[in-house]
Amino acid sequence: MADVNRGNRPLSPFMLGQYYRFQLNSVASILTRITGNALIVAAFLIAWWFMAAAAGPEYFRVADYVITSWVGDLILLFSTLGLWYHTLAGVRHLIWDNGYLLDMESSDKMSWIIIGGSVVLTLLTVIIV
Repeated sequence: MADVNRGNRPLSPFMLGQYYRFQLNSVASILTRITGNALIVAAFLIAWWFMAAAAGPEYFRVADYVITSWVGDLILLFSTLGLWYHTLAGVRHLIWDNGYLLDMESSDKMSWIIIGGSVVLTLLTVIIV
């Protein structure tokens, strides 16, 4: 059969960049997935450090040097940020799973709270620990 709705078809993907703007909720959702995967890398790094401690002092010195270097400190700082962000995003999903705050305005506010809250909680963690 002939398609009578040819004029109502969606635009091709290359056109979306001109007409579609990212919404805060989609960025927050993407960041949740990114932080979840990044936390796996941090978990492997910490597990490597513990295994090096069990392996012996020479191997532990190498692992400890990597973790306590500026690169290791930066990775652990961003891991802490990712941990807080992922935790707060999980709480948001628990709220949504119960059917609350599903309107766009509330979702945008919660996204900003998650972003700001994760930064504040990361700074508090760095200062306290």
